Amino acid sequence: MQEQTQNHIWRLLWEYDPNGLIAVDSNFTIVLVNPAFCRMFQVEEAEILGKPASSILGNIEHFQKVWNSQQVIRGIEREYSHPKLYLREVVFPIPEEKIIACIMVDISQEYQRRQELQHLKTETVLNVREVVDNQMKVAQEIAGLLGETTAETKVSLLKIIEAVEQEMV
Repeated sequence: MQEQTQNHIWRLLWEYDPNGLIAVDSNFTIVLVNPAFCRMFQVEEAEILGKPASSILGNIEHFQKVWNSQQVIRGIEREYSHPKLYLREVVFPIPEEKIIACIMVDISQEYQRRQELQHLKTETVLNVREVVDNQMKVAQEIAGLLGETTAETKVSLLKIIEAVEQEMV
């Protein structure tokens, strides 16, 4: 009875886990996917089981690396173009089953926020540069005008001094 309960719990976890899960064999053929994976990639389980992982995932170098090294790779961030996804992946071997598994966490919204923040920072820097450039132009114009009026004032004052000195003689 306990084994049935455990199987039932695992089945529920498999069904309701929001992370995509995929397992491939030594030929990198898809042997197992969960419903979240199918939702993420907009595919049906029956249509992708037995197909090469590369047909869905594209580049599978990280799977090959894990297969060859039998070491876990954590925190890979990948962008998929169809459908538009940004995922954080953990790829790990399951040697006793002779498969490689991958847990895929959808971080598309986080990635989008980071992109928007980066865009905002870039715009802010450009705006600040523009304001500084405009301030410098205004300061130069003011300095130029002050220089002109100062020179004109000096010329006028020198003429007055010269006129007063001539009267004194």
